[in-house]
Amino acid sequence: MASPKPRCSSFATTSRTHIQPSGVTVDDSYLTETKSSQNRKFSQRQKTLSCQFSIGGHLSPWPTYTSGQTILHNRKPCSYDYRKRAGSWQQQPLGTTKPRYLEQLENYLRKELLLLDLSTDSAQELRLQPYREIFEFFIEDFKTYKPLLSSIKNAYEVMLAHQREKIRALEPLKAKLVTVNEDCNERILAMRAEERYEISMLKKEKMNLLKLIDKKNEEKISLQSEVSKLRKNLAEEYLHYLSERDARKILIADLNELRYQREDMSLAQSPGIWGEDPVKLTLALKMTRQDLTRTQMELNTMKANFGDVVPRRDFEMQEKTNKDLQEQLDSLRGDYEEVCKEHEILLQLHMTTLKERDQFYSELQEIQRTSTPRPDWTKCEGVVAGGPDRWQMLAEGKNSDQLVDVLLEEIGEGLLREKDFFPGLGYGEAIPSFLRFDGIMENKKPTKKDVVNLLKDAWKERLVEEQRSESVYIKQKETIVQLLKEMTNADSQNEGLITMENLSTALKSTFPFKREERIQQLMEAGGWHSNSSNADLLNYHSLFIEDEEGQSMPFVQKLWEQYMDEKDEYLQELKQELGLELHDKVTLPKVREALMNIDPGLDKQTLNSYLSQAFQLPMTELPEEGEEKEEGIVEQLQIALEQLQMIDLRRMGPREQEPAS
Repeated sequence: MASPKPRCSSFATTSRTHIQPSGVTVDDSYLTETKSSQNRKFSQRQKTLSCQFSIGGHLSPWPTYTSGQTILHNRKPCSYDYRKRAGSWQQQPLGTTKPRYLEQLENYLRKELLLLDLSTDSAQELRLQPYREIFEFFIEDFKTYKPLLSSIKNAYEVMLAHQREKIRALEPLKAKLVTVNEDCNERILAMRAEERYEISMLKKEKMNLLKLIDKKNEEKISLQSEVSKLRKNLAEEYLHYLSERDARKILIADLNELRYQREDMSLAQSPGIWGEDPVKLTLALKMTRQDLTRTQMELNTMKANFGDVVPRRDFEMQEKTNKDLQEQLDSLRGDYEEVCKEHEILLQLHMTTLKERDQFYSELQEIQRTSTPRPDWTKCEGVVAGGPDRWQMLAEGKNSDQLVDVLLEEIGEGLLREKDFFPGLGYGEAIPSFLRFDGIMENKKPTKKDVVNLLKDAWKERLVEEQRSESVYIKQKETIVQLLKEMTNADSQNEGLITMENLSTALKSTFPFKREERIQQLMEAGGWHSNSSNADLLNYHSLFIEDEEGQSMPFVQKLWEQYMDEKDEYLQELKQELGLELHDKVTLPKVREALMNIDPGLDKQTLNSYLSQAFQLPMTELPEEGEEKEEGIVEQLQIALEQLQMIDLRRMGPREQEPAS
C-alpha cells in the first residue's frame, strides 16, 4: 500500500465565516494565516511519516486497540480468502501486539493536539484539523475504499457547513429575544408597581370605610340605648300615673261617702229648717244622689279610658324625637348598604387583580424559562474608546436595550462622521417612505442633544395620538358605569334583580337618542325573548361580568357594536350633508355648518373639539363662527373623516324633524 501523502484539507485552504460564541461574525481568513506555520511544519513531518506509516508495502492486520488482547479473525466461511487460509489461521498465535502504523498515528495525533493553541475562540475548529488529516491518510492508503470514505467525509463537511449557516441565521433572533425579554420585564415591573399602588389605595379606602362603618354602628348602638332608656322611663311614668289614678278614685269615693253622711245627719237634726215637706226633700235628695252617682260613674269611665293617655305636648315631643331617630336610622342603613356594595365591588376588583397578577407571574416564569442568558456587557470595555472607565460612565443606569444603542453608537460613530455625504436610496416601493430620496444627501452629523430633542418631539406627538384613541375607551366605560347606576336605582330591594320594564327604562334614560329597534336588540342581548313578559326578573350584574379570558358578555359587546355603527352612520350623514367625494377638499366653515345641520344639539365646546380633530388644529387657533375665510383652512374630506373616526363621536341631540325618544 502506498505511503500516505501530506494533504491540505478544504478546511485549511478555504476562507469561511464562523459564528463565534459571543455573537460577533469573524472571517476565517485570519485563521489560515495563524495556522500557516503549523501547516508547513505538518507537511514536513508528514513527508517523514509517509515513509514510516507503511511497513513492507501493506498495513498491519492488527484489529485491536491495545497490545496483548486476544483477537479472532471473523471472516465469512464462503469467501475465497477464508478457504485459502482455513488451514493456516489456526496455526497463528491468538494474541498479537499493536501495529507500528497505529502507534505512529496515535503519537502524531497527540503531538498535533499539544501544539494547538486552544485559548482562541476557534479552538474547536483547530482541534478538528488533526483528526481530518488522520482521516486523509486513511483515504489515501485505502485505495479500494477511497471513493466511499471521500463521500463520507464530504457529507460531514456539507453538514458542518449547513450547521454553521444555520447558527449564523439564528444569531439575530438571539439578540431580538434579549430585547423582547427586557421589554417584557420592564412592562411586568411597571404593572407590578401599578398593582401595588392600586392595592395600597384600595386597602386605605377599605380601612376608611371600615372605620366609617364602626362609627355608624357605634352611633346606632348609642341611639338604640337611648330609645330603650326612654321606653323604660315612659313605662315607669305610666305605672306612677296609674297608681295615682287609683288612689284618686278611692279618695273621691271616701269624700263622697263622708259628704252623704254629713247631709243625712244635718237633715235628721233640723227637719223644720227648710220649711218644706221632708218626704219631698227626701225624694229630691234621692234623685240628686242618683244623678251624682251617674255623673261619678261617667267621670270614672272617662278617667279609666283616658287615664293612661299622655299629654299632647309630651306626645308631640316624643313623636318628633322618634322621627329624628328613624331618619338617622334610615340614613345609616342606606350608608351601610352603599358601603356593602362598594365593598363587594372592591372584592371583585381585588379578585380580578389577583387573577391578572397570577397570569403575569406565569408569563414571567415562561419568559424566564425560555429566554437566553443575559449578555456580559463587560466585554464591551475593550471596544469602546476610553476603556473601562468611559464604558462604566456610559452604561450607568441603562438597560440592555439602551446599552445596545450606546454600543452601536460608539461603534458606528467614527464611521458615520467620516462621511460628509450619503447617496440616496431612490423611490422604490421596498424603501421606507421616510428614506426615499434620489441624489446626494449631506451628512448633518447631529449631536446627541439634537437626536434627543427630535425623539422627544416624536414621542410628544405619539402620546397626543394615543390619548385621542384612549378617549373612546374611557367614554365607553363611563357609559357602562352610568347604565349600571340607572339599573341600581331601579333595584329598590337591593337584590341585584330588575324587571324587563326597568331594563328598557334604564336603556332609554342612558341612551335617549337611540332608536327603538336598537333598544330592542340590547334587551334581546340581555336575555329578553318574544315570549318573555315585562315582569320577568333579570340579574343585571351578570350583564357586565367578564369570562376567564377577559371577554365581555353579549350585552356589552352589542353596546360596543352599536356605538361603532352609530359613529359610522354619523360620519356618513356628515359626508352626505357636505355633498362631496372623499378626494375633494373641504373647508372648516362647511364642516361646521354640516355638523350643526345633522346634529343641532351640539354645544360649542363639543363642536370645536370635533373641528380641532378634523383639521388637526388646537382649539385656541380655531376661528370664531362668522370670522372664517371661505378658503382659509382646507383639508381633504377623507383625511378629515379618518381623524373624526379616531375620537369619541356621538350624537348630542335629535334631528329637527325627529323627536327625542
